[in-house]
Amino acid sequence: MRSSLECMKARAYLSGLFLSAVLAVPLLGPAALAQVDLSEPDLKSDLPGSGLTEPGTAAGGESLDELPLASDASALDRRIRLDRLFDRLAAAKSAEDAKRFEASIDEIWSHSGSDTADLLTVRAVDLVASEDQQGALKLLSAALEVKPDFAEGWNKRATLHFLRGDYASAMVAIRETLRHEPRHYGAWAGLGRILQQTGNDRSALDAYRRALALHPNLDGLKDEVGTLAGKLRGDTL
Repeated sequence: MRSSLECMKARAYLSGLFLSAVLAVPLLGPAALAQVDLSEPDLKSDLPGSGLTEPGTAAGGESLDELPLASDASALDRRIRLDRLFDRLAAAKSAEDAKRFEASIDEIWSHSGSDTADLLTVRAVDLVASEDQQGALKLLSAALEVKPDFAEGWNKRATLHFLRGDYASAMVAIRETLRHEPRHYGAWAGLGRILQQTGNDRSALDAYRRALALHPNLDGLKDEVGTLAGKLRGDTL
């Protein structure tokens, strides 16, 4: 039986707080993921370098971008809003401001464009809270059949596989998340953690830094990057 703390972590994780869960899991040896193919697809080619978004057009302090989008908002409206929010997230002056922008981004990501897929996903999260992970996976699979480009659905699927200890399937779902939303900082952080699990520290550090380039105030990640960078510096001495 999972403890109440583990259930809380699972619920938070499925709500988009990927890092709080992955950092709580001890590192495994490389043999645990020996069968995972990390070479394809090339996720790095999907994400720009330092210019992750075009310069923001929203005036400083404007609150409109933090309001929920209309249910019938177009894909273009979503992309424009996300671009502005990512600009503001990267330039946030405090962790509190960053949290607000993060919440607005997560809210947009939570809507797939299909009421059916959204409902199935919400029910999947409820099943995780009641410790029915297998049922949650079935509902997420159904949601992704309805809306195969639902990045957050793939991220939640990656989360579930991670919590179940199925790291190979989590990698597949992370790839799909980043294919549909290359700016998903939670997925980049999760990718970094799994790369650490395989003993690929340098690639893990790169993935973590990509997450931080998108969300400089992502909880706990700066400390993880500092620790890993220090380890790698020691390896080269």
